[in-house]
Amino acid sequence: MNENAFVVVFPSIFAKNKKTFLVNNIKKILKINNQKISQITRDDDLVVIDANDPVFASSAINLLFGVDKIAIARCVENKFDVIVPTIAKIGASLLLRGEQFYIKVEGHSSGYLPKDVEVAATSALIEKTIQMDSKPGSEEKHDKLIYCFLTKKNAYVSIFMDDGHGGIPYNSQGDNAVCCVYDEISAISCLESIKQGFDVKIIACYDDSNLHDLVKMINRILPRTVQDKVTLDFFEIPTKGQTTKSVQAKIKTITHILCRVAKLEKIKRVSLPLSPLAFPLWFIDENVNIILQNDCLPWIALAGIDESIIKTAKEIGLGKYLHKIERFGKIKFEKMSPDPKISDIVAKSIKEKKSVTVKVGPNNIHDILDSIGKH
Repeated sequence: MNENAFVVVFPSIFAKNKKTFLVNNIKKILKINNQKISQITRDDDLVVIDANDPVFASSAINLLFGVDKIAIARCVENKFDVIVPTIAKIGASLLLRGEQFYIKVEGHSSGYLPKDVEVAATSALIEKTIQMDSKPGSEEKHDKLIYCFLTKKNAYVSIFMDDGHGGIPYNSQGDNAVCCVYDEISAISCLESIKQGFDVKIIACYDDSNLHDLVKMINRILPRTVQDKVTLDFFEIPTKGQTTKSVQAKIKTITHILCRVAKLEKIKRVSLPLSPLAFPLWFIDENVNIILQNDCLPWIALAGIDESIIKTAKEIGLGKYLHKIERFGKIKFEKMSPDPKISDIVAKSIKEKKSVTVKVGPNNIHDILDSIGKH
């Protein structure tokens, strides 16, 4: 048995035809995080990384989109008589006294069924752990899952496994989009644009009361852009309360700013952070028309998002802001005549724009706040 542990990446369903992008992103994020690797290979649908430090490497890789799950696993030849004792040996090393275990085997088999391995390995593991009072559980009820995946040539027995974040690899669309972070839903929209394969230009629209929170949200997003350095543009816009009228005016102001930035950066696509579940269709149409009138293309990343938006929020550490996201379901929007003050606000914000280039890392929050003089 190969005693080395490998990082094994299982691409998400829609990333399987984009594995070249996924492999490139893996190489980039490992380099950014100073993780050394011996090699990256493909084994059927899997991407296998021989890393110096599998724990840190898997943690870095799991920031990426396009990953269904990720494992630290031992690799052995895909032969029944080799796989069964390997699962039993690894399982015995992972179990604690009294724990229930469940062995799950999936993938390609020849001359036997994955279920045959599950049954034989379960029996072998019971024998190995008879003094530990460990017992087999069920798929629904167990303390430790011992997972094995079979490719045509190899079997990967997991030591540790974690769920990925789905989506498709960063920049696999081969297109750019401008997105703005100005509240919790817009942060999720930006994240969803990345998850959908765009290369994003991130801007922030803020006032003094929410700048710190916005920077914290952006800090959660930055590592997923697979870039060593990122330039962020900050636009200060005045906010008068949280009335329906002020919320609608603020969003339209931001849509105009997004279009101006898109033209300046020569980017055609603007990510509009509106969901038809939270905003009325006529309001979305008004903002879409603003984008079209500026010769840009609208992209609504949240168009198909439902309550899973809450899961996405938790993934990027926005759990404590969930009550703010939920309030959008209580706002009653009303059609209003165009606000003549918006053009002046946009012009002033553009003129006073502050750009910050940060090296993606642990000190992003302080670096950003210091750079725009708001620490």
